[in-house]
Amino acid sequence: MDCAAPIRAEDANVRFLLIEDDAQIADSLARALRAGGDRVDVYGTCRDAEQALRSVEYALLILDLGLPDRDGANLLRDLRARNDHTPVLVLTARDELDERVRVLDLGADDYLSKPFDLAELQARIRAVTRRALARSGGEIAVGKLRLDLASRHADVEGNILELSPRELGVLEVLLLRRGRVVSKQQIQEHLCDWSEELTDGAIELYVHRLRKKLKSADVDLRTVRGFGYLLRDSAAAA
Repeated sequence: MDCAAPIRAEDANVRFLLIEDDAQIADSLARALRAGGDRVDVYGTCRDAEQALRSVEYALLILDLGLPDRDGANLLRDLRARNDHTPVLVLTARDELDERVRVLDLGADDYLSKPFDLAELQARIRAVTRRALARSGGEIAVGKLRLDLASRHADVEGNILELSPRELGVLEVLLLRRGRVVSKQQIQEHLCDWSEELTDGAIELYVHRLRKKLKSADVDLRTVRGFGYLLRDSAAAA
């Protein structure tokens, strides 16, 4: 897939590659990511990972370093050597500063030491994938609505939408998870960089404002009672 082309609603589910030889960690991580609607392929060796990377385009590689057949850092080095820019988040028990510097210099996008908090890992995953899309000049398009992730401008058929920073942030998470229900908690987590707490009432207000501004966009922004919000193409909704 050409990263510069708009990402359509049918591409909604993100696909991750998890390279982890600890079966318990791999299983718990895969279940947590799949619970959010994402697809996850899990392998425990560099050899299997190499084969997967050559046949599938992944949004993110979550990479352990201490693998049984090869050091994960060598896999990372080979990826970058062949100009493969798949985002890589290293997840490892190695927490020495020299090791972090070495792996980041090899081309890792982020580095998290074990043990880790799941909420922090999920936040880092969101940050890495957002940065990768922005660097690629990627766009998300649903109906007549388009969001340019690099410039952070949303438009409807070329007409720029006047959005506050928080309205834009809410729209971004709804578009990134288009076609799936997004809970208020997921919206709060997406906007976790804000210093002020984002209340449920504030989220409801921003969604209400977005509905008004998206009337001509041919999108359906629906409240799913007790679960959250769903953004999709109006034609798909019909």
